[in-house]
Amino acid sequence: MFTGIIESVGEITRLEAKGGDLQVHVRTGKLDLGDVKLGDSIATNGVCLTATQLPGDGFVADVSVETVRRTSFKDLRVGSPVNLEKALTPTTRLGGHLVSGHVDGVAEILSRSDDARSVHIQVSIPSGLGKYMAEKGSICVDGVSLTVNAVEPHCFHLNIVPHTTLETTIPHWRVGTEVNLEVDVIARYLERLLLGDKVEQPQATSRIDEAFLAEHGFLKL
Repeated sequence: MFTGIIESVGEITRLEAKGGDLQVHVRTGKLDLGDVKLGDSIATNGVCLTATQLPGDGFVADVSVETVRRTSFKDLRVGSPVNLEKALTPTTRLGGHLVSGHVDGVAEILSRSDDARSVHIQVSIPSGLGKYMAEKGSICVDGVSLTVNAVEPHCFHLNIVPHTTLETTIPHWRVGTEVNLEVDVIARYLERLLLGDKVEQPQATSRIDEAFLAEHGFLKL
């Protein structure tokens, strides 16, 4: 588990094809690797990776075809900056929100503009993920724990304060940049609980729509 509070911006130094999968080498910059062991997890742009080698200035990890296909890793190149966070411990300050490092979808930056000293960013919502987003709720974007300022049918809005911009890869986000999204894990479990016994039915799906909520007394159509 992670918190979405970025500890360092690293850099991809090598990408190697390995038996159909991908091996990635990451230089970790100011990230303290003193307590990192082989097999430990490091969130890289919001993707939980396992350290298989520790050459001293960073780590090496294997990335499956599934991960490449479902994340923005397919767009990474040598020299690409990446957000890094070590796995949390029982004594870690939970400054962001609980993040698993499992990407739910890839979104696109739709607009970027200055808003006083902050940066206003509009992000697309991948199909099926809009129901997990709420105004002033949490969202993890490329590993960064952020607050959703507003939600529209096909996009959501963020306001990034200067410190977060300086300490992450956000300065590299441009219109068209693809970013990894992870929705709030509590919302996912809540959905499962609301479905109740229906999850055990062969035809059950995880979709909760207006008709479902009305049927169970959560709203009136």
